[in-house]
Amino acid sequence: MKVSVTQEKLAKALNLIKDIASSRNELPILNNILLRTDGGRLLIAGTNLEIASTQYIGAKIEDHGSITIPARLVSEFITNLPSGPVELETKNEHLHITSGKFSSVINGVVADEYPELPTIDEKTAMQYEIDVEDLKKAIVQTKLAVSSDVTRAVLTGVYWHNYEGSLYLAATDGYRLAEKRLIKSDNEVSAIIPASTLAEVSKSVGDEKKITILFDDSQVCFKTGDMEIVSRLIDGKFPDYRQLIPATAETEIVIKKSDFSRVTKIAALFARESGGGITITASEEDSLLSIHSIASELGENTSEATAKISADGQVTLNSRYLTEVLNIIDADEIVFSFNGKLSPCVIREQVKNPDYTHIIMPLKS
Repeated sequence: MKVSVTQEKLAKALNLIKDIASSRNELPILNNILLRTDGGRLLIAGTNLEIASTQYIGAKIEDHGSITIPARLVSEFITNLPSGPVELETKNEHLHITSGKFSSVINGVVADEYPELPTIDEKTAMQYEIDVEDLKKAIVQTKLAVSSDVTRAVLTGVYWHNYEGSLYLAATDGYRLAEKRLIKSDNEVSAIIPASTLAEVSKSVGDEKKITILFDDSQVCFKTGDMEIVSRLIDGKFPDYRQLIPATAETEIVIKKSDFSRVTKIAALFARESGGGITITASEEDSLLSIHSIASELGENTSEATAKISADGQVTLNSRYLTEVLNIIDADEIVFSFNGKLSPCVIREQVKNPDYTHIIMPLKS
């Protein structure tokens, strides 16, 4: 193999791939990434057997070929080179890299020993085409509710499914729930995608406007012109979360997001030493929402904001959970509703047809 590429494009692709490379001792080859000519492009790929990520960059190809090389070493070396052309040439099991006054020889392994990259048959796969920005927003809004408890594997991913003619994403850790309606679709998909896979997708998509998503029985593929990520799905049944979403609410609060965020963050300062709990009180008569927090050694705080309130109510929540969801909602106004101290609290954007629902379970006060 003998090719010429630009340092900028090669460094970007390597940095996206290197974190996929595994440190599994039983398969040292997974520490490597694959370089292979592909038509008029250079393919750069890495896998840990759970997920495989491939980037394509333009290249001047003199001789076709392939090799695998240590991911972190080559990534750090290329990143530290000056911008400009980089020459890559394989000789036996070595990769010779030349760029201006810099040259290096990196020991590699023949590409035949690298695991075969997974693929999905586009003819039989369930397929979607989605705006990249819409997908990235949906990932941000759902992944914050994903569980980190590996003993409950189905909760460590985001549940993609069809409901009433739309594609929904949902995640829950048992304390909070996030649901996002993404696009209208009649495809009957039901799949749990690892949160780590979605994080890789978010950082790997470039300036493309659209992304194609393919599902088969055990895998999902995210694909653009210059990128492809194939991941295993999480096996198991996602819980029937919709039963947690209240159909009605006794107390409904409509409040500016900026006001709600400010009083929540201030209250959270005093809640750090008391488990993060803050008590929210709504007064219909005064049109006031107040948040109270207390720390035995530091003191206490009560902050207030004007709001439209349907009925008096009080609930205690984890301040971090509330702060995190307010940080990722774009709307100017928030609808915050609940049915008493022990009922789930529902947070939505104040729009005619909200596509995002977030639920936080209350703390016992």
